[in-house]
Amino acid sequence: MTDQPIPDQRPEQPTPPQRCGLVAVVGAPNAGKSTLVNALVGQKVAIVSPKAQTTRARLLGVAMEGDAQLLLVDTPGIFEPRRRFDRAMVSAAWGGTEGADVLALVVDAKGGLGAKVTDIAEALKDRPEPKHLILNKVDLADKAKLLIHAERLNAQVDFAETWFVSAQTGDGLPELKTALANAMPPGPWHYPEDQVSDATERALAAEVTREQIYLQLHAELPYASAVETEKFEERADGSVEIHQQVLVERPTQRAIVLGKGGARIKEIGARARAELATVLDRPVHLYLHVKVKPGWDEDRQLYRDIGLDWVE
Repeated sequence: MTDQPIPDQRPEQPTPPQRCGLVAVVGAPNAGKSTLVNALVGQKVAIVSPKAQTTRARLLGVAMEGDAQLLLVDTPGIFEPRRRFDRAMVSAAWGGTEGADVLALVVDAKGGLGAKVTDIAEALKDRPEPKHLILNKVDLADKAKLLIHAERLNAQVDFAETWFVSAQTGDGLPELKTALANAMPPGPWHYPEDQVSDATERALAAEVTREQIYLQLHAELPYASAVETEKFEERADGSVEIHQQVLVERPTQRAIVLGKGGARIKEIGARARAELATVLDRPVHLYLHVKVKPGWDEDRQLYRDIGLDWVE
């Protein structure tokens, strides 16, 4: 009699349960929201600079913690808008909270509580979503005032949890990340486990260059600049060729970006190229052109490219 293989009678292993949810990260300009999102994701997905209002449009960072996928919406800082571009950024910030499972108010603990912070807290007060208060930059803050800030804001808003963290040093972040993961509802992950952002490489390239402009010229060139990626092309050798326009409003601003003998734009390009090579994980050929375009912030197409809605 021929021996027959015995069929595997073991039951199929159940698929581990998954959880996935949206965490809207809101706050006043320069509270450290983008630094916090980057730290929770574990790598850079949002540009950062010492300049307030660096983030212009909603950006999604994807963080993993156990069986939970956190969709972290990094929003522009909320402030009193004065022009159409400002209104579009503030609209993007509040729009980023739609459909959130958790609202995370990030406060610069070093800067303290001003009207901007208390106004945002007031706007969140009656929202039905669970709300977490995150006092950031505790490594730089006056320790005696931390509890006072927390008490004042908790008296204003019914926060589910209050956290004292430093996105820069990582202090308090593991506990915060675990708590946010535990707050996520059951459901399938929305993105592959190794994806860290919803931004396209083309959009990311423009953001990296804009970050370098801010880091090198933030005191000399206020908010009068934008970056457009005109060409993003893969070469046969595996490298990528990127052509970008840096838009400014006046010839004097163009001179600032160019620098003496073109030295400044070369330095901006060199640092952006090195950053992009790391982020994109391949060689980058970056070509920058500075163009004077008065009223660029009234260009509907540019709003779409940046990821902002046109607001009246």
